[in-house]
Amino acid sequence: MENKLLTAKATLPHYDRSKLVPRIVHLGFGAFHRAHQAVYADILAQEYGSDWGYCEVNLVGGEQQIADLKQQDNLYSVAEMSADGWQCRVVGVVKKALHAQVDGLEAVFDAMMQPEVAIVSLTVTEKGYCHAPATGTILMDHPFIVHDLANPHQPQSAPGVIVEALARRKAAGLPAFSVMSCDNMPENGHVTRNVITALAEAISPELGAWIKANVTFPSTMVDRIVPAVTPETLALVEQATGVADPAAVACEPFRQWVIEDNFVAGRPAWEKAGAELVKDVLPFEEMKLRMLNGSHSFLAYLGYLAGYQHISDCMQDENYRRTAHALMLNEQAPTLKVQGVDLGKYADSLIARYTNPALKHRAWQIAMDGSQKLPQRWLDSIRWHLANGSRFDLLALGVAGWMRYVGGVDEQGENIEISDPLLPAIQQAVSGSKEGEARVQALLGLKTIFGEDLPANEKFVKQVTEAYLAVRENGAKATVAKY
Repeated sequence: MENKLLTAKATLPHYDRSKLVPRIVHLGFGAFHRAHQAVYADILAQEYGSDWGYCEVNLVGGEQQIADLKQQDNLYSVAEMSADGWQCRVVGVVKKALHAQVDGLEAVFDAMMQPEVAIVSLTVTEKGYCHAPATGTILMDHPFIVHDLANPHQPQSAPGVIVEALARRKAAGLPAFSVMSCDNMPENGHVTRNVITALAEAISPELGAWIKANVTFPSTMVDRIVPAVTPETLALVEQATGVADPAAVACEPFRQWVIEDNFVAGRPAWEKAGAELVKDVLPFEEMKLRMLNGSHSFLAYLGYLAGYQHISDCMQDENYRRTAHALMLNEQAPTLKVQGVDLGKYADSLIARYTNPALKHRAWQIAMDGSQKLPQRWLDSIRWHLANGSRFDLLALGVAGWMRYVGGVDEQGENIEISDPLLPAIQQAVSGSKEGEARVQALLGLKTIFGEDLPANEKFVKQVTEAYLAVRENGAKATVAKY
């Protein structure tokens, strides 16, 4: 298979792959990582002779992805899709691929124990951190964490695997590595540090102190729209490259990566491949989470309810297009601290990216795991508006859209397949309440999402309830048009 991919109509890895050193162990070999961080490393190897390679690890699920990758000598293709055509590249920076349940956890620890490992990075989605999104702290009663506290040498969670790898490095007298989250969370480095140090301290106070003194947790902001891979995507990539590749991924041409420059054992020269290395990532993260991810979620819930399958379908509806733009500029932009960015231009560029007809980004995919996403995408902004006495009509409409969505039935009377780590609690709130105001009250009772303050705020409750009743009475399409 290797030779086939090396004959693809694409930018091929013309560097000597045998010289790569797997200095980065990455947990979470999903579509986003393949299309984002690995591409930066591939550009560095191709154009600047970098020897930074990856060891890719999946802990739970994704067995097939790792198997497909091994089958192809760790090569896979990335296609950038735009209306004008497709640009493809074959990525060659993966040196090793492991699955914890296939190759065994010891093989994963063996990879993390290599002296040259300088960074362990993660794309495990928000729920992979076993934390409460409202506070950013570890959930000690999370089933994975309960298991890891009882069996620290056989962990199940990503934080547990990192803590055990660091414990083994400490015991062996090896230097620590930096831990870099590449997931969509505000201050993702701080969340990662909170979770890992709390777990380590609970296992061994001495280990917790060593990690605090020797490990850094740089924050990052990642941006590239990467729809979930479908059989249709794979067929289109094969058409473009002339080679079938089950590990292929397709994405938009745009990519951005802002990284806090705080590494204990060195890092690649990412800036040569277009990344921005900064002292403080938070203002950029907030900008992206609120303007891009916040409007994405808004379109996902209210678009799905209206029968729009993809974000680009929503963009064909003038009302959805204008409302998403207004949400970005009128309700999200005022809450931001970022300096030196033209937010009007940023909003326009987001709308243009959403309109890309080649990107089939499913509303259902973006709607997943809402309990983990609402706090940073909408609720923090709503708190800002409540403190400043300003309007947040569209943010309230977004929350109402989520509440209608998790009710489990769309406006065509079809069942919605809801994917969320808090699904049992959400379903209990839905089934235990009457449709209408009582439903809003029941869902606001989920403290891990809404905290203590918002459900107690009369203005917030009133606005969300009004929006909810409007969507219930008139449907999402008519309500968005009215707003």
